[in-house]
Amino acid sequence: MALRIEKAAGIGLCFGVKRAIDILEKAAGKHDGVETLGAVVHNQQVLQKLAEIGVRVIRGLDDIQGDTVAIGTHGVSPQLETEIRARHINVINTTCPFVHRAQVAARKLAKAGFFVIIYGNANHPEVRGVLGWANGQGEAMLDDRFIANFDPLPRRLGVLSQTTQIPAHFTKFVKKLIDSALTKDSELRVIDTICHDIRQRQAAALELAGRVDLMLVVGSHTSANTNCLARLCAQVTRTYLVETADKIQPSWLQGQHHIGITAGASTGEATINEVVTRLEAIT
Repeated sequence: MALRIEKAAGIGLCFGVKRAIDILEKAAGKHDGVETLGAVVHNQQVLQKLAEIGVRVIRGLDDIQGDTVAIGTHGVSPQLETEIRARHINVINTTCPFVHRAQVAARKLAKAGFFVIIYGNANHPEVRGVLGWANGQGEAMLDDRFIANFDPLPRRLGVLSQTTQIPAHFTKFVKKLIDSALTKDSELRVIDTICHDIRQRQAAALELAGRVDLMLVVGSHTSANTNCLARLCAQVTRTYLVETADKIQPSWLQGQHHIGITAGASTGEATINEVVTRLEAIT
């Protein structure tokens, strides 16, 4: 039986990443070198292409050498942006609009007197940035048991999600939070800040995973949305996360007849096509 290879719907670069790349390509043409504060996206192939046109990744403020710095799609805290501008540096902001929506929501909740809880990875740059917009009135967590560390628990809680989290997991988290946090006179405000593109991509990947023998998720191991896709698909079928085509092991395909492919939101079309070509060559 011939091997069938099927791509999930909505594969390839998301709107936010395409927008950031477009902004940086135009900026690189105008400025003599552009530095990005951290990786503009979590995908090495995209970063390499940007490096070829003069876009260089730096780790922190002290590494700035030029006069133009770009903020990546994950965004930063207002405090960090102010610090950059205080150095009289030109700032190019490529923050994804969906991330900015979460930032604004965090600021509004904090100003209204809510303690902001972000369902997400506290070490992820997007989450650190959104917490900054809460002006110190927030915490990030992936487990509601963290609530036990508060004594007393804030009476008014505002809940957001990292934009790339799995919707069903966020819903489960909120339900547990309601059970543990709601007491007399308490108030809980929940805002769904999960990206629409990510939601659709996850649904398409899950649908495909239910019909195939094996799923390949193409993207970086450091990409939050790519890892979420891999975890989601693994609940349904055997799944491997691969960054590039050369990571595919022929042994994975033995006895498999229908292979599904999905990809992270920062994975380029060329990388995906290379994976398809590699699968065809193996079989």
